[in-house]
Amino acid sequence: MPQFHVDNLSSAHIYLRLREGEVWDAIPEDLLTDCVQLTKANSIEGNKKDNVTVIYTPWSNLKKDGSMAVGQVGFKNPRLVKKVLVPTRQNPTINRLNKTKLEKFPDLRTEKEERLRELSKKNQAAVQARKKEEARIAKERKEIKHQKDHAYDDLFTDENMAQSSNQDRSEDFLDDFM
Repeated sequence: MPQFHVDNLSSAHIYLRLREGEVWDAIPEDLLTDCVQLTKANSIEGNKKDNVTVIYTPWSNLKKDGSMAVGQVGFKNPRLVKKVLVPTRQNPTINRLNKTKLEKFPDLRTEKEERLRELSKKNQAAVQARKKEEARIAKERKEIKHQKDHAYDDLFTDENMAQSSNQDRSEDFLDDFM
């Protein structure tokens, strides 16, 4: 979940909730443009200026300590911060976003618990699938080992021994060799 903010100016902190499988540093260009325009528009100073830099980083990279002012954040790893230059405000983009604006007041704790439950179910399913696969592989290995250990069991049966014995042969069995 990346966080967007106008660099060196007071602005809203905008968080983008990514879909599963999406990563913060590969946001589609049109979505990135929407986010930086929205961030610029929600900055009192930045909205009036041109050539404003908007920075974004994953929320896990944000650092906040007691010495910082309200709304001020730092970064744990400055290399995880990306910058986007916003030359001017694009009113059509802002108007489009404001028309589709939907204000919610979700119960974040419940959403987090549901998401963790969902992830737990997926992890359990993956563990069960892995255990089944390991059991199948172990069974195959056991069968192969059994086959190797008992490969010659049929060789020394009474029937095979009697067939290869010279005692029960007729007297002219040597004629086959001449």
